[in-house]
Amino acid sequence: MAPACTRPGRLKRRAEFLRVAAKGRKVPVHGLVLQALARDDGDPVRLGFTVTKKVGNAVIRNRTRRRLKEAARLVLRENPALGADLVLIGRDATRGRTFSVLMDDVARALDKAGVRRATG
Repeated sequence: MAPACTRPGRLKRRAEFLRVAAKGRKVPVHGLVLQALARDDGDPVRLGFTVTKKVGNAVIRNRTRRRLKEAARLVLRENPALGADLVLIGRDATRGRTFSVLMDDVARALDKAGVRRATG
């Protein structure tokens, strides 16, 4: 299977985020909160990222979001996940975490949520 086939999609509409929040499983870890909703298909995961205004101003929120996106990209590149919609929510602690620890937080949250991983 080509790597492009396992590239995660994106959640973009508010309704998609609300559906994951309402019906999905919530997994808090120190650096972030993961909301996961299983789908009945074998397609790659779709990701959404959000950071609330409690974290800081727009510059800080955007930096926090970029760190989450990159951590998720690296974790899912090594071990792709299938059949789920995921929302990663940045916390104030997200920006203070070292990047390797943040990647561990993402991997641990995926495992705790029971997100199905691709075999290969």
